[in-house]
Amino acid sequence: MARISFLALLVLLTGGCASQRLAGAALDRVSRPAFISRIELEAGPHSLVFREDSAYKDKLKKLEPKEADRRLQAKLTGAVSRFEVSERLRVNTFRQLPEERPWVDALDPARVATMLESFLVEEVPANAPDYDLLTRLGADSVVEFVIQDYGMRSVKGHSGAYMRGYARMFKINGRAEIWRRPFLVDRVAEGAEHMDPFKVGKDPSLFRHELTAMLDVVAEQFAEELRPPDRKPGGPPPPEMGDSVHSTGRELPAPPKPTDPELAPGELPDPDP
Repeated sequence: MARISFLALLVLLTGGCASQRLAGAALDRVSRPAFISRIELEAGPHSLVFREDSAYKDKLKKLEPKEADRRLQAKLTGAVSRFEVSERLRVNTFRQLPEERPWVDALDPARVATMLESFLVEEVPANAPDYDLLTRLGADSVVEFVIQDYGMRSVKGHSGAYMRGYARMFKINGRAEIWRRPFLVDRVAEGAEHMDPFKVGKDPSLFRHELTAMLDVVAEQFAEELRPPDRKPGGPPPPEMGDSVHSTGRELPAPPKPTDPELAPGELPDPDP
């Protein structure tokens, strides 16, 4: 039921003119996509709990709300790394795509990272990469996931996690977008179960569990939207001899349970202690 309520909220909050559906005909013109996920520099995690909600004033006693938020934010930062937040969205979206073109011909993420000089350190670069570099690897399009803001907030003593950003797919030559989906998941607005910030301060894994579940639901919707219903099963016909398309031969592992904070061994590094 938790996943259903997450998904219903996601659909409700991300509709509108800012979105662009992926057409089957547009996807048929893609031969070799590259998948990239990144977090903007000031994206978070943020604590907007104590400064924006006076309901905790008595519990804080002499502690200033600004300082209380600073301490909670430090706990949120240690709960899950920015790299894992970013990569979980990419990995869990990609693993749910069908074994057909163009997804089976997607660039190896390690080659993409090396070419863009990203993911070589724990922190994901904030600035958009130079996507033209990917044409050297044969890429003709990019599927990009961007997280713009995430953390915890509170309204009238009801606290919870939130996350917003967008995903898009575009052709590298000309940057013409063929798919765009803004997203906003807000557990406070949804009326989900209260996530006590004082308990999170003592056990930051509570935030980690909530955030990873949110990421998994967002990934589920993205994967669904990247399978346009007007496209024939199997995708376009195989390329002719001499075409530059190559299969990665990937194998899709079983997806993790949405409430399980740990990914498969070797999938993603554990966050820093």
